[in-house]
Amino acid sequence: MELKTNTNFAGIAATLRGAQRIALVSHVRPDGDAVGSLLGLALSLRQMGKTVYPLLEDGVPENLMFLPETGLVMKPGSDPLMDLDVAIALDTATHERIGEGCMFVLSGAAKLVNIDHHGSNPGYGDLFLIDSREPATGQIIYKLLRETGMPIDDAVRQHLFAAISTDTGSFQFSCTTADSHRIAAEMMEAGLDIATLCRALYHTYPKRRLELQKALLNEMQFCAGDRIVSWILTKELMDSVAMLPGDTEGLIDTLRAVDSVVSAVIFEEVAGGKIRVSARSKDTRLNVANVCAQFGGGGHAMAAGARIKGTAAEVSEKFLAALEAEVAKLG
Repeated sequence: MELKTNTNFAGIAATLRGAQRIALVSHVRPDGDAVGSLLGLALSLRQMGKTVYPLLEDGVPENLMFLPETGLVMKPGSDPLMDLDVAIALDTATHERIGEGCMFVLSGAAKLVNIDHHGSNPGYGDLFLIDSREPATGQIIYKLLRETGMPIDDAVRQHLFAAISTDTGSFQFSCTTADSHRIAAEMMEAGLDIATLCRALYHTYPKRRLELQKALLNEMQFCAGDRIVSWILTKELMDSVAMLPGDTEGLIDTLRAVDSVVSAVIFEEVAGGKIRVSARSKDTRLNVANVCAQFGGGGHAMAAGARIKGTAAEVSEKFLAALEAEVAKLG
């Protein structure tokens, strides 16, 4: 874990203060950290009088629409955004992960700022700050705002709490830092209603999510002496429950919770004849990012992914063989 940067908080803040038209973007299939860091920063900048354009290739998933001002988020249009002073990529390990549409509409920005916590981020952009010691990009954004005097109100806190909480597994994952708890305490002292937020984040589900969970429990497969568990999420099942983006959020944690398991994997059929692989580890000796890298993917040591060409049967067989080889090294 390390800090990789060619700037600092003061440099980023000076760039943002000197800009007027600012676009913000995060990765495709956005999660809580993507949406929370995007809108947390966007709402702060708007209070500074900036013209902001929050963009997401796939929009805000339904499970996060309860957060403030999600209606501000735009999907990319057919024309580039003109006269942009700055574009900011958040929580996006590679530039391409913002999506083809967002790459096109932001192509005319005068400057690109890259803020992230993925260690695999190569440091694209004119200014970049990648801190893999932080569990969430939202935690970086909170520190940026606090340490440079940028506005933080209740709506900003809601977004940044959602970012930090979801990427730390509600402060349960090993990536959680003492600062994560200190920031949550600061937010509570400022009046943030964490109980209501957590109820919306973790205890409010549509029926279709429970249908997915039922299938997961019926169809999960164990291997490597029950140390690896996996599930194939088929297009047929997605269609039958009318699945929406965000419905699978956290399902992999059900698999990972099995006492004998050191790694959980979900294989999801996606467009283009590819399989989306989501892998998790709960043993710090097992780096699933290294396994995903064998297939052109990446991520964090304990949470990583890849997109692999082939059928679910083909991809799962190849990926699980590579994962089993790593698990065997644990003894």
